[in-house]
Amino acid sequence: MRSLTEQDIRNSFINCSKGEAKRLAIPRDLDELPWDDLDFLGWRDPGAPDRSYVVTERDDALAGITLRFPSSQHGFLHRSMCSLCLTTHPGNGVSLMTARKAGTAGREGNSVGVYICADLDCSLYVRGKKVPPSGSRFEETLTMEEQIARTVRNLSAFLEKLMA
Repeated sequence: MRSLTEQDIRNSFINCSKGEAKRLAIPRDLDELPWDDLDFLGWRDPGAPDRSYVVTERDDALAGITLRFPSSQHGFLHRSMCSLCLTTHPGNGVSLMTARKAGTAGREGNSVGVYICADLDCSLYVRGKKVPPSGSRFEETLTMEEQIARTVRNLSAFLEKLMA
């Protein structure tokens, strides 16, 4: 992913108003992020524990989405798999995140959900740069490049549902 500025990020959101995009918390460490290892930028809002954000490149443009997730926690023995990168995590390491649909459907209250790594570090898990705590990645016959492409396709499919 290419390096992004705060303005790039704020202008990218497809499922919130310009005012909401202007007020949301942007990561302070943009200059320090491993952009070459990211397929999308994902972060949690430190001021709103039930909110997170994802910005990705799509069709030569940026698409940003706001996500919400429940505050309920699973037991430590519960394991879940991320729908994007297929990494498994114990407990609350994967969360059902919902996003308001874009346009009129979103203003009418329609949303779409997906199970995602709660820390939004899918790109780093796929590349082996981060290991989930007590979680695992399956041994796969796919190359890392194919796994990265699958993660990007899975995120793109979720965005398609948001925009439909």
